[in-house]
Amino acid sequence: MTVKFHPGKTYATPGALRALVEAGQSPVEFLERHLSGDWGDTDPHDSALNDLALRSGEDRIFSAYHTAKGERLWVITEWDRSATTILLPEEY
Repeated sequence: MTVKFHPGKTYATPGALRALVEAGQSPVEFLERHLSGDWGDTDPHDSALNDLALRSGEDRIFSAYHTAKGERLWVITEWDRSATTILLPEEY
């Protein structure tokens, strides 16, 4: 895996952890996708903003995925790359 940016401290919310346990998946799977530039199910606008944020280093990076059970997960890295959080959309 090629890492395109540093995640800072990594966190996962209780809801995201529950969803991952229920799906039998690890948060590392989604973190690695996010850090490698696989933005998942983001729309073209959000994907373009992520690509711009990679170049500028000045904006947050947002990815969206689904667990094997179909639950939606978001992975968000803060604009200053100080932290990355895995969460459910309703926990935002």
